[in-house]
Amino acid sequence: MRASPRPAAALRMRTGVPVAMGRAAQRDFAGEVARLALRSLHAELCLYPKPGLVSLVDTGSHDDMNALTFMRSLFSLRHYFKKICLAGWHDAPFSRLKQLGIEAEARMLKATRSINTHRGAIFSLGMLCATAGRARAQGTPMTPAALRAAMLIRWGEELAMHAAPADTCPAELSNGLRVAARYAVSGAREEGALGLPSVFEIGVPALLASRARGASMTHARIDTLFTLMARINDSNVYHRAGPQGAQTVRAHAQRFIDLGGTANIDWHAEALASHQVFIQQRLSPGGAADLLAASCLVQAIAAMDCSLR
Repeated sequence: MRASPRPAAALRMRTGVPVAMGRAAQRDFAGEVARLALRSLHAELCLYPKPGLVSLVDTGSHDDMNALTFMRSLFSLRHYFKKICLAGWHDAPFSRLKQLGIEAEARMLKATRSINTHRGAIFSLGMLCATAGRARAQGTPMTPAALRAAMLIRWGEELAMHAAPADTCPAELSNGLRVAARYAVSGAREEGALGLPSVFEIGVPALLASRARGASMTHARIDTLFTLMARINDSNVYHRAGPQGAQTVRAHAQRFIDLGGTANIDWHAEALASHQVFIQQRLSPGGAADLLAASCLVQAIAAMDCSLR
């Protein structure tokens, strides 16, 4: 009797050697990557205390959105991450990825009644999903370093061009682009052009270091959020409170880290105290929150890759 063929989804991929996979298997892979993206965003939403940010407990420094707003936004993005992963699999140009992101943003704004909940995440997590698809199609590893390299090799030049849109009218600039122009700080576009350095050089290492010392996943995410807050120039904070607000965020985050992060027995009280200060000053490090979710996604994709090999 002839042995039954192995399902396409179960085929192992040798490093650098593509293995043919049927459309159903491709969709299954893209669906799993999309689920990981949504889980990463949901995990960020569920964290608490999370200075100035919306959580399941309170609305932080915001009076125009709550956890339900974020859940509606997440629901609106469920197909986007799968589509952009498949686009990456099929070697789509950046213009196609950008169009998918624009469409996803429109669906998000419709779902949230024009409230920006996940614009940064649409870009960063979207690029990671596309990169996962490209790497899987090529049979290359999906370790953090390999993912970053794959992103820059395939779309680096186009991302660099996207980072400096010479034809954008001032009235059409996003808050992030206005902040970048006014304060000479980098935003999502610059992050993308450099291969998401805040994710791969700050967020992922912080997440792994915290886990390595024995922290739970929740505690590791808190540690990572504070590390990102301490080290990035968050355009959300600059937009709301300028350089002085940005310095307040960095100072609170660095103090939390210097005290040992979640390894400190009083970490919860420290984080909650910063949360109250941020609320009073209307500070909201939303950029750090998006980068945290992206860091969680990178780790999840790497873990999935290990299970496939």
